[in-house]
Amino acid sequence: MRLSLLDRSRTRLGAPDAEAIGATVARAVHAEQVGYDRYWVAEHHGVPGIASGTPAVLLAAIGARTSRIRIGSGGVMLPLHQPVVVAEQFLVLDALHPGRVDLGIGRSLGFTPPVRRALRRELDAVDTFEEDLAELRRYLEGTAEVTVRPVTGRPVPVHLLATGRGLEAAARLGLPVVVGGPVLASDELPEALARYRRGFRPHGDSAPRVTISLDALVADDDATARELALPEAYAMAVSRQTGEFPPLEGVAAIRSSPWPSQVERRVEASLDRAVAGSPTTVRRRLEALAARTGADELLASTSTHDRDALLASDRMLAELLR
Repeated sequence: MRLSLLDRSRTRLGAPDAEAIGATVARAVHAEQVGYDRYWVAEHHGVPGIASGTPAVLLAAIGARTSRIRIGSGGVMLPLHQPVVVAEQFLVLDALHPGRVDLGIGRSLGFTPPVRRALRRELDAVDTFEEDLAELRRYLEGTAEVTVRPVTGRPVPVHLLATGRGLEAAARLGLPVVVGGPVLASDELPEALARYRRGFRPHGDSAPRVTISLDALVADDDATARELALPEAYAMAVSRQTGEFPPLEGVAAIRSSPWPSQVERRVEASLDRAVAGSPTTVRRRLEALAARTGADELLASTSTHDRDALLASDRMLAELLR
């Protein structure tokens, strides 16, 4: 499998948001040095635990600090944007960093009702996602009524963040897919991916392609890696209780605070799902995942409070798949 990273610019408790942005750029430089194929950033709005909501701006900074690694969005939430504006942003990126830019597209409408109101997008809005996606692709390929500039002479590759019916849409539109989240644990996933591959309608020279996105942390031993996975698992469990996704806390602070029983159950379930362990453990689990899904690429969406440990994990994971 090819190997990529998704960095969500996670904030740390007590640290300024700007520190998370700088750390994302620095991590991209490190990812290029240790051999990753792609480095993707995400779009989230008004989330206390995530510093960046503008993938195109952040990718411009990352591209300026790197020279080889592909850079992309995981993803731009198309229902929140005009397709022509997204096309303009990513064609500018491609002009600045030729042949290195990927456009991952998602369909999330926002984390909370206030965020959706701020973005002028409510849950009951008419769903025009597939039409907007087709329009976006026409702009990128230069076949739309309006010529989007800059004209670079090469279309930016589009990937679809897909679960459930998203896989069906990707097959109809001839797009590669990125699959992550709870769907990875579903017994139905292998058959859903098989249907995607069988039903794939090529667009130009496109072919079915599956990227699996999941948390993956590597440390010297399983216990250490599980502790590294704790801050993200705890933040996710707390968000289910409070409705607010918080900044990451250190392991010691988390362990010293009282955990409601429901939070404890969710933390343990999240840690069990994460691919976290020694190099031997992680290799075994990734090989099983590859056999089950036939994945072409792994997109590691990992984060932890300790930034040095995170960079060490990135390096060890890259060494596993070389």
